[in-house]
Amino acid sequence: MMTLTRRGFALGTAGAAAAMALARPAIAQSEPIRIGWLGSLTGPLAAPGVGFDRGMKWALAEVNGAGGVKGRHVEIIVRDTQGDPTKAVNATQELISRQKVHAMWGPGNSGEALATTPIMARQKMPDLHPCVVNSLIDPEKYPNAFRLAPSNTQWDDAVRHYTLDIVRAKDVAVIGDSTGYGTSAVKDSVANFKKDGANVVYQATIDPNTSDVTPDMLRMRDSGAKALVIWSVTTGLNSRLMNARAAIKWDVPIIGHPALGTGEVGKLVDKPANWENVYMVGYRSCSYGADGKLPARSQEFVDKIKGKIELADTSLWWVLCAVDAVNVITRAVAETGSTAPEALIGAWNKLDPYPGLFGNYRFSPTQHNGYPTDEVVMSAANSQRDLVGLGCEEQTKGWGRGRAPTCLLRPC
Repeated sequence: MMTLTRRGFALGTAGAAAAMALARPAIAQSEPIRIGWLGSLTGPLAAPGVGFDRGMKWALAEVNGAGGVKGRHVEIIVRDTQGDPTKAVNATQELISRQKVHAMWGPGNSGEALATTPIMARQKMPDLHPCVVNSLIDPEKYPNAFRLAPSNTQWDDAVRHYTLDIVRAKDVAVIGDSTGYGTSAVKDSVANFKKDGANVVYQATIDPNTSDVTPDMLRMRDSGAKALVIWSVTTGLNSRLMNARAAIKWDVPIIGHPALGTGEVGKLVDKPANWENVYMVGYRSCSYGADGKLPARSQEFVDKIKGKIELADTSLWWVLCAVDAVNVITRAVAETGSTAPEALIGAWNKLDPYPGLFGNYRFSPTQHNGYPTDEVVMSAANSQRDLVGLGCEEQTKGWGRGRAPTCLLRPC
């Protein structure tokens, strides 16, 4: 029988500790790569979340089907925020402290991201997101946060240029939903329209659950607006505004948020004609050109997912952006061999460029807005067709008085 002496215990303990220390890297190299996904999957703000979710699941299956990342499989841990910033905050804390995720994608809505981004920064959690509110990206304040979508500045510049220089409407109504995003977007949009000499005759935010928006539409008509600029991700609200416009027989152009063109809107308008004369922020990667085709890279993806991912009720860019998010995270792990926060953030700071499906992203230590302005276009909402070469007079102008040029058309 062996007697365990105090010296022997100490040596044994030291040996065990050394063995554990040696085992830790092996464990780290074999454990799953855990990605937290904060999505509004239910409720009135669910449209983007549903599209993002489909893209993430596709990318997950592709990566794991190819053997993972250096033998490590990927896990996506999903939390439905229901569009509620409080739920998003609670989910963020739980994913970081209990689930021990290595990187975060989302939230999918800016109102939630305004609440969660500071939390992730304090925890040094690598954070990729598709939210557009300008203040969410600040390399000094939030060195862990990177944006794969355009910023609100890029969206706003495109919409303002189209409204003022192509439609030539100087009297505009600017409205949005009453979320944190909608409120911020309306405020910025109004300020920029006024700066460019427009007459903002009406501005308001509307509860996304409002069932009858006819009074709002009548007030906009009576204000003398010649164009309606809408900033809302809520497909239900957007379709109700289109239906109300038709009901009062007011054929004013609607211009604005990419959600104006989702497949869900097409299902919610009372008749197809209500979806006409509507123009949305679009992207070259997701818009049909004059030849009626998507860019080759996007078309290849659409052909590949045919019958596997439903696109008719969502927006292609939501799906593509989420696929890119998973790939940007896993590429950083593959390059660095690590899921440590500093490794992922360091890899993203050197991303120049990454040829994604949605866009060609570039990041640096001082620039965490990665989406290229020249890939933002305006599209007809009911067809997703880039407004270039459709038989109208083509015009090329700079956005925001001096920004990168793009081709747009006067609507016929």
